[in-house]
Amino acid sequence: MTNRTRTDVLLLAGFCAFLFFYGLNQFGLIGADEPRYAQVAREMLERHDWITPVLNGRPWLEKPPLYYWQAMIAYAVFGVSDWSARLPSAFDATLLVLAIYFFLRKFRRGFELDAALITAACAGIIAYSRAASMDMVLTTVFTIGMLGWWGWHENEGKYYLALFYAAMALGTLAKGPVAPVLGILTIAFYAAAIRERRVITRTLWIPGIVLFCAISLPWYFTVQSRNPIFFHEFIVQHNLERFSENLYHHTEPFWYYLPVTALAVVPWTVFVSVAAVGLIRRLKLKSHNAGGEIKDQFGFFALCWLIATVIFFSISQSKLPGYILPAVPAAALLLTSYLGSRLETPDPQPVAKWLAILHGLVAAVPIVPGLLIAYILQQHRMPNGRPLITAVLVAFILWAGIALTLISRAGLRMLRFVTLVPILLTVGTVLKLGSTDLDHSLSARPLAVELISMETHPLPLAIYRVRRELEYGLNFYFNQQPSHYDWGEIPKQEHLLVAPENSQAEIARLAPGRRISYLGHFAPQHVDYYWVAAAAAPAR
Repeated sequence: MTNRTRTDVLLLAGFCAFLFFYGLNQFGLIGADEPRYAQVAREMLERHDWITPVLNGRPWLEKPPLYYWQAMIAYAVFGVSDWSARLPSAFDATLLVLAIYFFLRKFRRGFELDAALITAACAGIIAYSRAASMDMVLTTVFTIGMLGWWGWHENEGKYYLALFYAAMALGTLAKGPVAPVLGILTIAFYAAAIRERRVITRTLWIPGIVLFCAISLPWYFTVQSRNPIFFHEFIVQHNLERFSENLYHHTEPFWYYLPVTALAVVPWTVFVSVAAVGLIRRLKLKSHNAGGEIKDQFGFFALCWLIATVIFFSISQSKLPGYILPAVPAAALLLTSYLGSRLETPDPQPVAKWLAILHGLVAAVPIVPGLLIAYILQQHRMPNGRPLITAVLVAFILWAGIALTLISRAGLRMLRFVTLVPILLTVGTVLKLGSTDLDHSLSARPLAVELISMETHPLPLAIYRVRRELEYGLNFYFNQQPSHYDWGEIPKQEHLLVAPENSQAEIARLAPGRRISYLGHFAPQHVDYYWVAAAAAPAR
């Protein structure tokens, strides 16, 4: 490893440590998916079962096991906690950044650090690196696979093609058949763009297919043999029906992923758009070889990867923001290709003023909600007066600095540096100023801490008409499945109950004859909690 490589890797390690790892425990698990996935991994570890995902003692077959395996290892090493549940995603994001760095160091030397830092600083990567979910591991292994495929396409090394098949297999273990489907679609788009159909047939390599099957199929066969409902529940319901029907009420308009992708690649959205439009215009020239020499085709490959991912998930009837994450590294590589084509010319053109102004605006604006996040979470609106003026002034200074730097003689060579400044500031302010309010407003952790502190001995937990996000959060932090008053599941023994504020009359009606003591109110999520005495024994 050369001195420059060592310096680059240390720099990337510092950025990844701050962007992905710092503050993982500053707020609890958020939403329904984070605590649910974290609990599945905990129960698998407790049962010493690496095959069947289990939630509350029952098979939970919606997702493959790769994230669960990673979380189980993290639990075994660091103990069960919310931050260790998020550790796999932070690790995977770091692996993604390093994979892009070393790939470009070999195939596009001179821009490897730009590509790695651009990827690390994308809003989507930062957000999902801090989430206990499958999206980050899928994105990482899929990206490694696509880079492996390009390495084979460029230099014919079969070990790169083997890496492609192995990574697609891991993607299948991360989130199902979506990884190979996206890979095939990307390669097909690229073959059409360069008018070379043989690319598809040459990719079909028998040893690679055998490798794919050897890595991915053993778990699928084993889980099916232990759980005969697996094929119908996972393949039919959670893949085919989720894609073709609005089975889980995640409907969004067809164009949904256009703004979602634009937000996911903030702060680079403007330059990514310019790079994409420029390449599309070149494709319209209908030349025999759209990219010229093969090294110049890499930008077209990244564009096809980006477009294929957006189109595929746009067709799906079920849409969630995290689905689009595999497109983000493609956007970063597309932008890197654009920078290379601009900066490698003998006399690089200066950045257009309108482009510098727009990019500065997109990069600087996130600091405003970052500085005001505590107020926004508490009041659900932007403040007036001095706080807003101060935040806007900071954003203006950042915007002016970025725009003036880009139109200076340094121009694009300073793009990476000046854009990282507001990103680091925004992440820092969100963690410093917003962690407590994020914890209280969106996580079950502080409520669970209050409830556990009141127990003189462990008690069953029940809920009544609470949000599913709070239900799954309490499930994880109590490590028990709450009983549902809504479903008539009223424990006969004494228990704790969480319900919407001012629900005491309804609770008394549902549990007649039971002594009910009001314990407290958790204002951020508008719930009360109670102690409910054991039911009286029936008279003999």
